[in-house]
Amino acid sequence: MIKYIALTFALLCPLPAVAQSQGDVLGRCLADNTTGKDRKDLARWIFVAMAAHPEIRDLASVSPEAGEQTSRAMGALVTRLLAESCPKEVQSVARGEGSQAMKKAFETLGRLAMLELTSNAEVGASVAGFERYVDKAKLTAVFESK
Repeated sequence: MIKYIALTFALLCPLPAVAQSQGDVLGRCLADNTTGKDRKDLARWIFVAMAAHPEIRDLASVSPEAGEQTSRAMGALVTRLLAESCPKEVQSVARGEGSQAMKKAFETLGRLAMLELTSNAEVGASVAGFERYVDKAKLTAVFESK
């Protein structure tokens, strides 16, 4: 059952294209120039941003100071990556594919940040917690029907 659920989630992630676009090249540069700490800082910033949503706010309490710190860390990270680590790739994207390629590059980095967190055993256990509530009989019927 678990393998079917994992396969479903894996199918939601797009496969990389064979030809590398400028966004792909920038995404690789961003990934190659971040550390595990950088990716955790990015994940913290994403978490703080999501915690600001009115329907999620009750699940996490983020102090203004913590919000400011994550924004400061993210600003420094983005500045370092775009201006120091990957300026040629950024310029190529800016001249060619534009904002969509930039978005794609940061989506790649965001996926890495999430992988950084989900590789933790405690996070994995929390993610798997929903499995207790899945109607396995219904899903088995779906996957086994021909």
